[in-house]
Amino acid sequence: MAMQRVEIREALRQAMDEEMARDARVFILGEEVAEYNGAYKVTKGMLEKWGPKRVIDTPIAENGFVGLAIGAAQTGLKPIVEFMSWNFSFVAADQLISNACKVFYMSGGRYRVPIVFRGPNGAAAQVSCQHSHCVEAIYGNLPGFVVIAPSNAYDAKGLLKSAIRFGNPVIFLENELDYGDTMEIPREEYLVPIGKAKILQEGRHITLVSYSRMLKFCKQAADVLAKQGVSVEIIDLRTVKPLDIGTVAASVRKTHRCVLVEEGHIFSGISAELGFQIQQHCFDDLDAPLVRVCQKETPMPYSKHLERETLPNQERIVAALNEVLR
Repeated sequence: MAMQRVEIREALRQAMDEEMARDARVFILGEEVAEYNGAYKVTKGMLEKWGPKRVIDTPIAENGFVGLAIGAAQTGLKPIVEFMSWNFSFVAADQLISNACKVFYMSGGRYRVPIVFRGPNGAAAQVSCQHSHCVEAIYGNLPGFVVIAPSNAYDAKGLLKSAIRFGNPVIFLENELDYGDTMEIPREEYLVPIGKAKILQEGRHITLVSYSRMLKFCKQAADVLAKQGVSVEIIDLRTVKPLDIGTVAASVRKTHRCVLVEEGHIFSGISAELGFQIQQHCFDDLDAPLVRVCQKETPMPYSKHLERETLPNQERIVAALNEVLR
């Protein structure tokens, strides 16, 4: 199999490019996606290749261009909407919450809304509290949305292609700090299934579950525990909603201990839902209480030192693993 080493931003670009070649109904819109090649250069070269009718720069008006995309989707097109930051999606809250995820249901299945809403989610480097929010728990609470959060280039490409073909709205969460991460992926076309978690590392003593950027810190923590003779099984959810509870439960039944890690806040978070489902399916298999490692309950500080204290990190995950193993 021929392979190529690409950054995550290039993997995402390839996914969109391949789907635009495959289906003339697919188009991209958002702030700076065309002339500027995207705020994070994910759409670099797309305007030159596909032209201004399929790569469309919009005004700084999320409520407007999200509404436009919903209307286009109902008429049979397949928009890919880029948010420069998922924090800015809140400007389009009514369109997202009242329309995008409800049209299929409210129309009795007559109108599908095949849109992918994508862009950077969570904290970057000192972008403070108005550019750092994790939105997966907010949009995951809404029936009608699928929520995807890949952690690497292979999954980013395969899942984005699947999302574009899905047929109803998908929340696709990336991370600004991860766009430059490289990985070898196949040159030929492939898909990654929506709703299927992946075991990144097999282990015997404890299960560690996370998604997106937090997997980096989980791997670091697992390496620390390995030096202590502890075998950690790491699961990448990949799709946050629907949750692949089957893969997680099978791991917990094997290891009997579990730590859950997410970048978002601890109250009403994804790990809260996942923890409840683990207790439903694996209560008699647990030999220790579940432990969560999440962002602390404060808006994101600007100071890089306070930012680091607020977010999950390797040290906090190691401490959580050792707490469960006691």
